[in-house]
Amino acid sequence: MRSIMMSVAVLVAVAAAQSPASAQVTEITTEYLMTLYAPLESFPIDSSTVVVNVREGGWVRGPRINGRIISPGGDWLRVMPSGARRLDVRLLVETDDGALIHVTYNGVYVMSQEATDALARGEVVTDKNVGYFVTAPMFQTSSDRYDWLNGVQAVGKMIELRSRGEHYIKYDIFLVR
Repeated sequence: MRSIMMSVAVLVAVAAAQSPASAQVTEITTEYLMTLYAPLESFPIDSSTVVVNVREGGWVRGPRINGRIISPGGDWLRVMPSGARRLDVRLLVETDDGALIHVTYNGVYVMSQEATDALARGEVVTDKNVGYFVTAPMFQTSSDRYDWLNGVQAVGKMIELRSRGEHYIKYDIFLVR
């Protein structure tokens, strides 16, 4: 009996040491990198997949990077059975000083009914009423000036979306530290 009590005490101590309440939690900080504006044109493939052309005329603006979106660019948008939408985006940015930066990001968004109705009416949806819309951009470039982008992970949050007329999306993008 004594050995069972000792074993139980050891198991309780081990479990307590591994519990989330006693674990060290790391912190993540972000630093504003840029705002990305992308004009869009949708091409439905079937009921669960839409290919979205990222048209020229878009731009990126931030404290350390400014440029324009050039062709080609696209987004393979997939609608999950739950209604959540998954993004797979690839686009090319030419900076104001001539460097080329390949941008890729995955993401997910879940549209609120309010946002769905607003988009159907051709209204601009913002991060305040969309529901959940986040991305995880990564960058590739051969430019010495922007080489630091090759070694960072970013997160993006949709700030504006419009699906009729001037169809576009706008994100604020942050470096993760």
